[in-house]
Amino acid sequence: MSVYTPVTEAELRDWLRQYSVGALLACEPVAAGIENSNYFVTTAQGRFVLTLFERLPAEELPFYLELMAHLARHGIPCPAPIADLSDRYLQRLNGKPAALVTRLPGRSLEAPAAAHCAELGALLGRMHLAGRSYATYLENPRGPKWWRVAAREVTPFLEACKRALLEDEMAFQAQRRFPDLPRGPVHADLFRDNALFEDGRISGVIDFYFAGIDCLLFDLAVCANDWCLESYRLDAGRIGALLRAYHAVRPFAPLEREAWPVMLRAAALRFWLSRLHDHHLPRPGMLVHAHDPEHFRQILESRRGAAAPWID
Repeated sequence: MSVYTPVTEAELRDWLRQYSVGALLACEPVAAGIENSNYFVTTAQGRFVLTLFERLPAEELPFYLELMAHLARHGIPCPAPIADLSDRYLQRLNGKPAALVTRLPGRSLEAPAAAHCAELGALLGRMHLAGRSYATYLENPRGPKWWRVAAREVTPFLEACKRALLEDEMAFQAQRRFPDLPRGPVHADLFRDNALFEDGRISGVIDFYFAGIDCLLFDLAVCANDWCLESYRLDAGRIGALLRAYHAVRPFAPLEREAWPVMLRAAALRFWLSRLHDHHLPRPGMLVHAHDPEHFRQILESRRGAAAPWID
């Protein structure tokens, strides 16, 4: 959630005439994240989030918007896209593809406890079950194909020890594919700041713009590497709560136990690569917040050197 494309109140007021959401009352840029331009929009009819898509290919955008609409219809607390007066989710604003979605209540957590991780696990299980009936296909845009491209681009910037780590992990992952694991739509970026809580319960899951079709277990690995972290290692209480709550909703397949350590490493690699790419090959923009790649390098090192906690 960044701001690369400015939008004035006059421009937004004119744009909103295409929607039945009432008069514009307030507009506030959101200064967090690194991918799209986002604004909190308040109208006479409610609170919304306006997103201008900066990098995502236009042909991929219907996948994300239709997925959110699908999940919202199935009771998942995610942003619901607002259709314009021509019944379209996707419009253009200031030369960029743009969409308006509902703004959900609640706040993200800095330090989730085991109970919060259990909430997340149950919600993720329900989300994966609801995704079974979503028929549109889009391969995970930050999956192994992207890893290979990103690795080539960032390698010239790396010192020898980090280059060796990257090459070794890429070779490890290339030899370990799990075509028989359960697959479906995954959020693929469900960090703490993409989940909202209210009164101890998850009130919203946001930012689906890295979603795609992948192993469902990859979604859990992404969550574990952020929600259950304790000095770069996995906290046994929180990871147990996450996995048990998920398993109670969507029981794990036997092969998922075998794949779990590899998926934890894959999730760490994916975010190390993306942060390296954003750090060394940044885009000019306003109010841009980039993340330190060293955080996920250390997580990857930890996953390579320790056993992966699992449930009995």
